Amino acid sequence: MNTRVALIGIVVESPESIERLNALLHEYSPFIIGRMGIPYPKHDMSIISIAIDATQDAISALSGKIGMLPGISTKTIYSRQTAEKP
Repeated sequence: MNTRVALIGIVVESPESIERLNALLHEYSPFIIGRMGIPYPKHDMSIISIAIDATQDAISALSGKIGMLPGISTKTIYSRQTAEKP
């Protein structure tokens, strides 16, 4: 199975979606390398970055599910290389 490393950038502007966002991140936690969240009260938002090592399908699925949450925007960037996982 080939995996890729990616960075998912998330902007949270709706506190109502945070519980569902955290549930999704927990669901994909076996693939998550690290997570950093930065509250930005000046603009009443939070910025989260997720480093992930998973198949392209899993990364796309997570990013798509996050992007469908109300008040949340997401963008994903991928590494150029793939890695073979047992």
